[in-house]
Amino acid sequence: MPKIAIFPGSFDPITVGHVDLVKRALPLFDQVIVAIGVNSQKKYLFSLEQRLQWLEEVFASEPKVRAGQFQGLTAHYAKATGARYLLRGLRNASDFDYEKTISQLNHIVGEGIETLFLISQPAYSHISSTIVREIIIGQGDASPFVPGEIREAILNSPR
Repeated sequence: MPKIAIFPGSFDPITVGHVDLVKRALPLFDQVIVAIGVNSQKKYLFSLEQRLQWLEEVFASEPKVRAGQFQGLTAHYAKATGARYLLRGLRNASDFDYEKTISQLNHIVGEGIETLFLISQPAYSHISSTIVREIIIGQGDASPFVPGEIREAILNSPR
């Protein structure tokens, strides 16, 4: 049985921190699905289609990575894809407290699904999609925080 992990998130936009986590997880899994969770209550800066396209561009050279999308519970998506693992990044203690609770709930709802936590590299621990969105909205230079493959598209996107 292949070892499949899901890295769920909004990826609005994907950041260099996200990319680092996926690349560090690749030796541990046969496949990593970077999956955009769609929440109808949330307002996004970039469309779902744009975010999916960016994921595909960023990971085009990684045969073990694929992009996906889902609505509803992450644990249900994991079951539908055959994934037994969730991948999450931790930047600080606040992330840990939040993610620990979600992990425990996913373990119950997901019938034993395991969550693997990777601690962010110090160079990326200050980066979040929320902060990058604010930089973009404020017309600042977000280029140090987004992957090179999509940097130009993000910098030239309508705000």
